[in-house]
Amino acid sequence: MTQLPTAVIGAGPIGLAAAAHLLERGEKPIVLEAGATVGASVLQWGHVRMFSPWKFNVDAACRRLLEGEGWLMPPADELPTGAELVTRYLQPLAKLPSMRSVIRTKARVTAISRLRRDKLKDAGRWDAPFLLRLQIDGGREEPLKARAVIDASGSWQQPNPLGADGIPALGETQLQGRIAYGIPDVLGVARKRYAGKRVAVVGSGHSAINTLLDLLRLRDDSPATEVVWALRGDSMQTIYGGGADDQLPARGQLGMRIKAAVAAGALEIAASFPIARVAKVGEQLQLYSDNQWLRVDEVIVCTGARPDFDILRELRLDIDPAVESARALAPMIDPNLHSCGSVPPHGEAELRQPERDFYIIGMKSYGRAPTFLLATGYEQARSITAALCGDWAAARAVQLNLPETGVCATDYADECCGEPALQRNVPSIALDEIPVAAGCC
Repeated sequence: MTQLPTAVIGAGPIGLAAAAHLLERGEKPIVLEAGATVGASVLQWGHVRMFSPWKFNVDAACRRLLEGEGWLMPPADELPTGAELVTRYLQPLAKLPSMRSVIRTKARVTAISRLRRDKLKDAGRWDAPFLLRLQIDGGREEPLKARAVIDASGSWQQPNPLGADGIPALGETQLQGRIAYGIPDVLGVARKRYAGKRVAVVGSGHSAINTLLDLLRLRDDSPATEVVWALRGDSMQTIYGGGADDQLPARGQLGMRIKAAVAAGALEIAASFPIARVAKVGEQLQLYSDNQWLRVDEVIVCTGARPDFDILRELRLDIDPAVESARALAPMIDPNLHSCGSVPPHGEAELRQPERDFYIIGMKSYGRAPTFLLATGYEQARSITAALCGDWAAARAVQLNLPETGVCATDYADECCGEPALQRNVPSIALDEIPVAAGCC
C-alpha cells in the first residue's frame, strides 16, 4: 500500500492543489483528468470574469512550487477571467516537471472500488487498495490501484435542470438541443445564437446575473434582442446581494448592476415562475408555470449544479440527504440555515467518509450548496493531504478567512437584517389574460 500513489480525480484548481500539497510532503500523487487539458471545466466558462481576485485564487503550495521556478504571482487584487486562471496559473503549474510527471489527461474515472472487495465486504477491507477503472481517451479501459483517493472532479458537468421540482421539466429532455446550461459565451462564440432573439434566463445566482448582463450588452449591438429573467421565487432580497457591504467588491457590483437594470426596465421579469413544462410551439419554445406561460426563442438555464455519485457506488459514503455533502459539513453550508457570516473553518474531520482514506473536496464537496469559493477548496486540500500523510496536528489546524457577502441567506432575512423583502418587479400574467399570438412574460 505504501508504494501506491494517491489518486486525485480532476485537474482543476482544487485537484492540482491537492497534488501540490502531496508533492511537498514527499508523496507521489497521480492526477486523473477526463478533459484534454488541466482546467477543462474552467475553460467552459473562460469568458467570465471572476469576482474573487488572484489573492483568493492561488493555493499556497502551488504558489511555492511555481515561484521556485521563477513564476510571478499576478497582481493580488486583479480579477482574472476563467481562461486567465487556466493560462496564467493552472497551465504553468501543470508544466512544472514535478507536476507534469503525475498528471494524466483524457483519463476518465468510471468507477472506484476496493480490490476484490465490493461495498458489502468487511473482511480485510481497509488493507485492500482502491481500484479505479479508467477510460482512456474515450476508448480502452485500464485499472489503477491507489492507497487513497481524493475526488476533486467538481460538479460543473452535472447542471441542475430547468424544472423547478429538482427533475427535468416535462419536455426538457427531448428539447435539450434548444436549451443551454451554465454560462454560454453570448458575447463571443454563442453570439449568433442569441443576437436578435427573445431569450429567457432561468436562475437567481451569480451565473444567471452574469448571463443577463452579457445579454443586455449584446442588445446594445442587436436592439431586437429581448431579455427575460424567469425566477422561481418572488423575493429579490438575497438575489441582489450585499452591494457595497460585500467584502468582494466585484461580487457586490454584480448585484447592484442587475438591480439598476431591473429598476430601469431594461429586462422583463417573470416571477414567481417555477417551470413545470417546456414545449416547442412553431419555431419557439413555450415555458409553462401553473396557469402562466412564457414564449421565447432560447432558454439559458443557470440553476446551479449537483454532484454525480455514480462512480462512487461501491464506496461507503455518509451523504447528507438534502445538501448532498458530507453529513458533518452540511449544517455549515446549508443555504436553508445560513444567514449573515462566512462558512466556518473545516477540513479533514468534516469531510471524512466511512470509506477510509477517501475524500470528496472542492465544489463537489459542497453538494447542492451554491456558495463554494476556491479558497475553501484549497484549505480542504491542505488539511486532507496532511491527514493522509499522518500529520494530524496540521490536519486539525484548519483556518478559513472568507470575505463576507453582506447579505443574509436565510428565509427570515427581515428578522435577521431588519430589512423587508423586496417586491417582485413585474407581476405574473395569467394565461387567459394574454392572446396566444401575442406572447407574454
